[in-house]
Amino acid sequence: MANSKGKRRRFGAVRKLPSGRFQARYPGPDGIMRPAPVTFETTGDADDWLAEKQTELRRGDWQDPDAGAVNFEEYALRWVKERGLSPTTDELYRRLLRLHVLPTFRAWDLDEITPPRIRTWRAERLETVGETTVAKSYRLVKAILETAVEDELIRRNPCRIRGAGKESAGERPIATVEQVDALADAMGLVYIAAYGPARPEEQAEMRRPDVDLETVGVWVRRAAPELTTGRRVVGDTKSEAGKRFIVLPGFMRKDLERHVKWFAEKEPNGLLFVGEKGAPFRRSSFGRKWRRARAKVGLPDDFRFYDLRHTGHTLSTQSGATLKDTMVRAGQSSTRAALIYQHSTLERQKEVAAGIDARVAADRQAAKEAAEKRDDQASGTDLARDA
Repeated sequence: MANSKGKRRRFGAVRKLPSGRFQARYPGPDGIMRPAPVTFETTGDADDWLAEKQTELRRGDWQDPDAGAVNFEEYALRWVKERGLSPTTDELYRRLLRLHVLPTFRAWDLDEITPPRIRTWRAERLETVGETTVAKSYRLVKAILETAVEDELIRRNPCRIRGAGKESAGERPIATVEQVDALADAMGLVYIAAYGPARPEEQAEMRRPDVDLETVGVWVRRAAPELTTGRRVVGDTKSEAGKRFIVLPGFMRKDLERHVKWFAEKEPNGLLFVGEKGAPFRRSSFGRKWRRARAKVGLPDDFRFYDLRHTGHTLSTQSGATLKDTMVRAGQSSTRAALIYQHSTLERQKEVAAGIDARVAADRQAAKEAAEKRDDQASGTDLARDA
């Protein structure tokens, strides 16, 4: 068929429809003729479109227009399954999909999810849930669709909102040494969380052999996070960097020794921390104890047990630790031979722990002196009133 300039068309075909508009078709790499998704007002417009498709084919940029006809829900659930995620991350992703993503995108194919639809979905979510949850959901959708781009199912990722995946959580509070002591009097787990700082799931799987009373420290070798279903998942730490030896402040030697003797499971490989009736502690029962202890100490309701890690970071820094020192203590260093690195810095870790020890002692002494001063002032007031 000739084009509008009277020259024979070398690529594709154009035909006039009964409506007076023109339809363009072209052969894909598989030889199948594919029509343009729209019709054109003139043959010139149709020719221009065919020229663009021919250029895409020559450059290797062509994409099957039917490739994106894949249901988002099916693709997303398969994406999660194929990631090889940790149980806690797998649970988080499936919960975000179920509650915040699939109600909107469930019925759509991948190529039907456009930037305007992404913007509308995010705006609607921000009206009903917090910014942190929306940011997590957005990052998940973006990651899924980025894989779809790599799989050549869609040409571009429609998640293009700058900064939408960033979480802007406020600075977490820290506890004072006096408050940490008061929490420790009310319940267990506190000192290793604050002065380690160890993650709750790491403490949940600490055992008797993990305690070193000579150096005063604990080994973190495994973790046991608890899923929302109540299932306790024993396995590796969050990363290789999580496997580490935490040197603790010297004042904790007696506390560790007493805890192992009185509270840990009695068998040689027994758990260091147990819950009600001697079983591994559970989030539900622990949560009740934590809320009571927090209220008794006077900490705000939004102070989480996990915030004790932030307390530990702050104390380490104030005691002279470098950023790398605090990362090693918290199990947040790179994944490169974490255990070897810790052996090479054991002396430095002892120095950091000694710094925390001195800082805690100084704060306790200051609190004691302040209390004595208040008592003296109160006694003086009483004597003056009696006179």
